[in-house]
Amino acid sequence: VLLQASGGGLVQPGGSLRLSCAASGSIFSIYVMGWYRQAPGNQRELVATITSDGKTNYANFVRGRFTISRDNAKNTVYLQMNSLKSEDTAVYYCYIQSQYGYWGQGTLVTVSS
Repeated sequence: VLLQASGGGLVQPGGSLRLSCAASGSIFSIYVMGWYRQAPGNQRELVATITSDGKTNYANFVRGRFTISRDNAKNTVYLQMNSLKSEDTAVYYCYIQSQYGYWGQGTLVTVSS
């Protein structure tokens, strides 16, 4: 199973980015898809998750600014990030839970003027 994340980059405070993560390989079914992030010197933390039937969960620090969605036909999860702040700077990792858990390689998001 391979998770390919994309969409990271440099953006100014208040700007937006959209992350994508496509899963490929021998996947029976994906129960949960999500995004985590890890800033330098910090532990990896949950950003948002979405279940196969569309139920979402967000960390308090992104609630109202970020939106997670998924396309089950494409085994792809998205993270729309709006009103970005400097403290959102981190490597963002996608995650899927199927018969096993799998992590993507991470994509760097830098919020800076």
